[in-house]
Amino acid sequence: MRLNNLKPAEGSKQDRHRVGRGGASGWGKTAGRGHKGQRARSGGFHKVGFEGGQMPLHRRLPKRGFTPLTRDDIAEVRTSELEAMKATEIDLAALKAEKIVSHKALGAKIILSGKLARKITLKVKASKGARAMIEAAGGKVEFTEKPEPEKKDRSAKKEKKKAAAEKAANAAGAEESPKA
Repeated sequence: MRLNNLKPAEGSKQDRHRVGRGGASGWGKTAGRGHKGQRARSGGFHKVGFEGGQMPLHRRLPKRGFTPLTRDDIAEVRTSELEAMKATEIDLAALKAEKIVSHKALGAKIILSGKLARKITLKVKASKGARAMIEAAGGKVEFTEKPEPEKKDRSAKKEKKKAAAEKAANAAGAEESPKA
């Protein structure tokens, strides 16, 4: 076999339809556009979803709900799954190692579901019920929530504006008194 003998497999290549090139081609006369109507005309095209001016379906239906893009970032773990784990100190790395949560998870939250009888140390978020169950079994939860950021004190800024306004008012009053 040589390069000059190579050719595509039988039936893998077909000639394109040359529409509007006579009746014998099978694609003559109306050239596959049918008879009359908007699509038969030149320029007779409307965007996807256009329904001839009627209110389109995607606008007739109500907008509903919201799917957050980060919904899969925090994995839910049942307390019964913790019971089956070998590790006693449980953090995100341990959960990933035992393939209880996805390797893509950025965090985990333990929820109350099933039983937990062994003593564990938890270093991830936990619901109130799960926290109570872990502590009842003799374990402890070491995860602490991030403190909420302090709100900026804006009263100083307001006082500064107020003082500037009073100063401007006094200056305006001082200008009028010499004229009188």
